[in-house]
Amino acid sequence: MDSRFLGIADLTDTPPVAVVVDVMRAFTVAAWAFAQGAEKIVLAESLDEARALKASHPGWVALKDGPPAPGFDTVNSPGMLRSLDLTGRTVVQKTTAGTVGAHAVRDSSLVLCASFVVAEATARLLRSHGSDRVTFVVTGEGGRAEEDLACAQYIAGRAAGSGADAAGFLRRAAASRAAAELTEGVREGVHPDDVALCCEVDRFPFALVAAPEGSLMVLRARDTAGTAATAGS
Repeated sequence: MDSRFLGIADLTDTPPVAVVVDVMRAFTVAAWAFAQGAEKIVLAESLDEARALKASHPGWVALKDGPPAPGFDTVNSPGMLRSLDLTGRTVVQKTTAGTVGAHAVRDSSLVLCASFVVAEATARLLRSHGSDRVTFVVTGEGGRAEEDLACAQYIAGRAAGSGADAAGFLRRAAASRAAAELTEGVREGVHPDDVALCCEVDRFPFALVAAPEGSLMVLRARDTAGTAATAGS
């Protein structure tokens, strides 16, 4: 499998298969939302769209980066989200990097959103899809976020059947600028467990698949446990 790793601004075409990586914290949060029972996640393009969706669908749960704000139910924190019962609910998510990256490749034939907690499930889906070329969108820090690049490289290796060990990749994520900012309180809307939760590998057995549904970009969980096992595992 030929893998390339690009920042959002580096995308010059529409890749057939794209894996959008945001470890800290968008797609760790999204995975937790499905684990807490969410039916689907609408990836909003802007804060205004997120507020409008919440206003027109009061039963939906809206979240965003940063501190709590009017029009939003919670924030983009896995530590906070894990205490919510989201059974059957629709979540609206707007983040600084992850949701932006997903919209940047919305016309791709397959869009996966990923973090360490769904790494192996994502790799399984890539293998079953049989993609020769995969574009990994490294969303943080203009494509230079170490935690996102480490996760992307780990998934690429697993998808290619390398049997790569996660430990070194997780160490890179834990030592990243994003992890430091979360730990040191530089970012707002943070739970003390967020970094640890973002550095758990393969906590969930499903991949996150995004696709347009009408005018919306919608993320859904797809269980991949029934696909072929990883070579060497």
